[in-house]
Amino acid sequence: MKLNKVAIVSKFGSKISEDAAEMISKKLIAKKIKVYTIAPVDVTGAEKLESLEELSKIKLDLAVTLGGDGTTLRAFRNLRNETPILTINVGGNRGILSEITLDDFDAAVTAMIKDQIWLDKRTRVVALCNGEEFAPALNEIYVNRKNLTKTAEFEIKFQNDTVKQKMDGVIISTPSGSTGHSFSIGGPLLHESLDVLIITPVAPVHRLPSIVVPDEKIEINCSHDCNIVMDAQMIKSSEVDQKITIKKFKNQAVFVRLKKKGLRQMNKLGF
Repeated sequence: MKLNKVAIVSKFGSKISEDAAEMISKKLIAKKIKVYTIAPVDVTGAEKLESLEELSKIKLDLAVTLGGDGTTLRAFRNLRNETPILTINVGGNRGILSEITLDDFDAAVTAMIKDQIWLDKRTRVVALCNGEEFAPALNEIYVNRKNLTKTAEFEIKFQNDTVKQKMDGVIISTPSGSTGHSFSIGGPLLHESLDVLIITPVAPVHRLPSIVVPDEKIEINCSHDCNIVMDAQMIKSSEVDQKITIKKFKNQAVFVRLKKKGLRQMNKLGF
């Protein structure tokens, strides 16, 4: 793959991640690659951007994230089209989405230049409400009631089926997100390559299992005002009885992988 323009994204507020971003920026600049850093990372020879949002204006060949899964999720939300990301676990926790450590970076650059890599494409989802389309999510979209003193009634429509029940909320998860919030409340683990979504009710009054459905449109109505939470990082709102539509996003998330293997995230969970 060509590496003419590369963005380096460090973990917010992490000195170890910012130092790593400076180090790999210098390595790429030495190879005559145009490098973009995000403030406060400032490297001679690189172009410093003041915010992550500015990446959406640039046609990049690659983004490199240095942090945990949260850093990767933020980067994907702000990238243009299907820019691939090389994920490096620096200062993160388990790094479920990470591909390499810092020690592997030089070998990874060589592999990319020689096209000895695999592009792993993942489904993303997007929510629409009241005429507005929100930022896409890689893991999940969580719709929950704002008023915690009253139980809300949720109506969930998929194809010709409707489920109506009182509950705290509902999670619409992708296969990538099946190892996250949905899994923590009993949702299934899925292979990352599947073209499906998971509907996971949150604390229903009458027990409802998670259900795996084709990645088509899902409509949600609620008897209360709701939060619409994308990847546990961005929150939007809906009012009573405003329809929330969740569907597959037009652009996939693309990961740079050095080896093609399945069950990647499950392996990091110990499976």
